[in-house]
Amino acid sequence: MVAKPGVIVMATLSRRDRQATRAPDTQDEEIVDSNDSSGGLVVLAVDDEEPALEELAYLLGEDKRVGMVLKASDATDALRILNSRQGVREAAPAGQLGRGPGMSPMAGTRVAERTDVEVVFLDIRMPGLDGLELARVFSSMAVPPSVVFVTAHDDRAVDAYEVGAVDYLLKPLRSERLSASIDRILASRVAGAAEPVREESGEDEVIPVELAGTTKLVPRSAVRYVEAQGDYARLHTHDGSHLVRIPLSVLEDRWRDAGFVRIHRSFLVSLPLVTELRLSGSGYVVRVGTGPDCAELPVSRRHTRELKDRLVRATKQAWSQR
Repeated sequence: MVAKPGVIVMATLSRRDRQATRAPDTQDEEIVDSNDSSGGLVVLAVDDEEPALEELAYLLGEDKRVGMVLKASDATDALRILNSRQGVREAAPAGQLGRGPGMSPMAGTRVAERTDVEVVFLDIRMPGLDGLELARVFSSMAVPPSVVFVTAHDDRAVDAYEVGAVDYLLKPLRSERLSASIDRILASRVAGAAEPVREESGEDEVIPVELAGTTKLVPRSAVRYVEAQGDYARLHTHDGSHLVRIPLSVLEDRWRDAGFVRIHRSFLVSLPLVTELRLSGSGYVVRVGTGPDCAELPVSRRHTRELKDRLVRATKQAWSQR
């Protein structure tokens, strides 16, 4: 079949071709092949819902930077495809020539050390291994593919970034949002960043915030204080506030070592940004920040002692470093 320029070809191999080219223990894979697969990204789309999978594959195939789109209906299919394509573009290093793919206890199957699949666009909720578990399996590979989650659920973004996701896209998927995600993937590859959502030091956590279909990455260091709002938390920064679906108690545990302290059942503050603690008519209050955009927050009686102790220790540590 000869494809006209700009036309996506749905390539279906004959049974004889499949038997000749298929690796052991793999099954047929559908391919959307764009005009120049030699120079574009090789991507794998994984979704257990066929309409969603077809739409994702179509949108990926429309992007000129994507050379080939492979499709899988679940995690097992995805791992089989990755295993069947190991070493397609490059041979294993000399020290690994005698090694086969390693066994993943989580997946219950062998996982290739490397593959020519560069990016996996992955749904989260699937039968069997879900998307997050599959992403953890990828991390056991010597050269894992980049992972982008594509889901209808906005409550797993933090978990997604914790397993090393490059991006988190919400359904229904828009072509411009997908294009921006590919921009991010290519930028991270050029920079050689293993975890694009981390800063160079690897210490500053980033919180993904979804707003009108756009994912904004808010560094923890930009957060002045956090306010509880039911099962959600509002992150207050100098630029405004952002609502995320994370309980305040979870952030308290995760950010304790980063200098955040609980001062009230409704508030968590960045200790280095506390400029004043004073007694008012109704109890203690803290001032966070300086100038016109500073905030005054109440301190509950049960948290007063810990706050004072940590402020004293922080002050002593600062003086000892001078």
